[in-house]
Amino acid sequence: MQISQYMKDRLAAAKFTTPTPVQDASIPVALEGKDVLATAQTGTGKTLAFLIPVIEKLLEQNVPGIAALVLVPTRELAMQVVEVYNVLRGKQLSPAALVVGGLAEQHQLTAISRGARLVVATPGRLEDFLSRKLFNFKALQVLILDEADRMLDMGFLPAIKRIAAVLPKERQTLCFSATLEQSVVHLVKDYMKSPVRLAFGSTLKPNENVRIQAFEVAADRKQDMLQRLLAKESGRVLVFARTKRGTEKLAKNLVREGFKAAMIHGNRSQSQRNAALAGFQQGRFRVLVATDVASRGIHVQDIAHVINYDLPDGAESFIHRVGRTGRAGLSGVASTLYAREQRKELQHMERTLGIQMEWIREGGEGRPKEPRAPQSPESASRDREFVSQERGGHERDGHDRGRGERARREHGGFNRGKHSGPVPGRPLHDRSQHAHKAAAAGAGANARVESNPRLRMDRLPGEVLQVQLES
Repeated sequence: MQISQYMKDRLAAAKFTTPTPVQDASIPVALEGKDVLATAQTGTGKTLAFLIPVIEKLLEQNVPGIAALVLVPTRELAMQVVEVYNVLRGKQLSPAALVVGGLAEQHQLTAISRGARLVVATPGRLEDFLSRKLFNFKALQVLILDEADRMLDMGFLPAIKRIAAVLPKERQTLCFSATLEQSVVHLVKDYMKSPVRLAFGSTLKPNENVRIQAFEVAADRKQDMLQRLLAKESGRVLVFARTKRGTEKLAKNLVREGFKAAMIHGNRSQSQRNAALAGFQQGRFRVLVATDVASRGIHVQDIAHVINYDLPDGAESFIHRVGRTGRAGLSGVASTLYAREQRKELQHMERTLGIQMEWIREGGEGRPKEPRAPQSPESASRDREFVSQERGGHERDGHDRGRGERARREHGGFNRGKHSGPVPGRPLHDRSQHAHKAAAAGAGANARVESNPRLRMDRLPGEVLQVQLES
C-alpha cells in the first residue's frame, strides 16, 4: 500500500500491521483522489479506511483552514472517530475538532480556532454553528459521510443538503455505509462524482461467525431467561430493549440480582452515556442494556453475546444489533427472546434475511438443532418447526479459543501483532493471521455489485469488484 513512511510509523506504533479487505481495496482508490462509495458489514475497519487517506492528504498539503469534514450520525461515533485520529496523527498534525450536541460548544469552537484541520461532526450541531457563521469550509478538500444510511434513517438528509450547499464544489467525497438503500443512492447521485463502488459480502446478513438463536419464552419468564443466559456467558453482553423506560427497568433489575450492569438510552446525559460505555469497554460492567442508540456506530470491542430482550423493529435493525458481536474475525452469539404470538414476525425476519436461526423452546430437553445448509422452501418450512428442548449449555464451539482471541486487541481494522500491548487510552483487538486470511478470501468471494445498467465494472486485486458510476 502506497502510504508515507510517517503513516507507516504511526500505524506500527499503534500496532496496526495488516489491512482488512475493506481497507486494502478502498485506501489506494481514495489516495488517488477518487470519490468512493463503500458498503461492508460492521466490524470490517471502515474508520481507518477513510482516516488514513485523510491523514495523508493533510500531511501533503499543510495549509491553514479546515481541510476535511467527517459527518456521522451519533455523538458516540464522532468521539470514537476523533479518538482513532488522535492515536494516528502524531505531532505533525493538530488535534481534530469534535462538533456534536450535548457537550459544551466553547471547547469545540476553541479547537477550531486553534487550527484544527479535521472536523468530526453530527449534522445538527454543525448546521447550528454554520448558521451562526462561527467558521467556514472555504479550504475544505475532503467530505466523508460515515454510516450514511443511518444518518438518513435519523432524518438528517435536509441538514446534510444544507451543509453540502456551503461546501466547495471541487472536493473529494467518501461515503461509507453498512447498507445501500435507495436514499443513499440519491445522495450519491447528488453529491459524488463518478464514485468507485466497493462492496464486501452481504450487508443484509449477519456475519457468518455469529451463532443466531431464538428462545420462545412467556412474557413473565423473560427476566428469568435473560438471567440464565447471562449466568452462562463469561464475556461482555449487550442487551437490547425497545424503550427507554424498559431499558431503565431492566438494568436496575439486573443490578439488584447482582449483575454488573449499566444502561444507555436517549434520555441519559452525555456524561452518563460516556461513563457507561467506558465502563463496559474497560470491564467494570459486564452487561450493557441499551435501546437502538447503541446498535450502530458503537464499537465496543469483544462483545461475546448480543441479546434481543425485545424484538427489533425490522430486519435491518436486527442486522445492526447482531453486528455488535462477531467483529474482526472473532466468534459471537446473538439470542432473541420472543413470545409465542411473535413467532410469525420473527420467522418473517428470518426469511427476509435468508438465514436459519436455532429455534429453542423453554422447558424442553436436549440440545438445539445445528444449522444446516440452505434447503428448498418446502423443506425449510417443515424444518422451521420448533424443537422442544431446553438449552443444556450456551457455550459455543471453540469457546475457550474465542476467549483467547478476545484477549487480543484491535482498533479500527488493521490487525495488531500478537505480542503487542494496548494503545494508551483504549484497548485494541487482534485477529489471528488465519482469521485475516479467511476474511480476505471471503471478501473476494463475496464481493458484490448491485445490478444497474449504468455501471461499468473493473476488477481490483483480490477479486474485489470495482465499479465506476458513469455520469
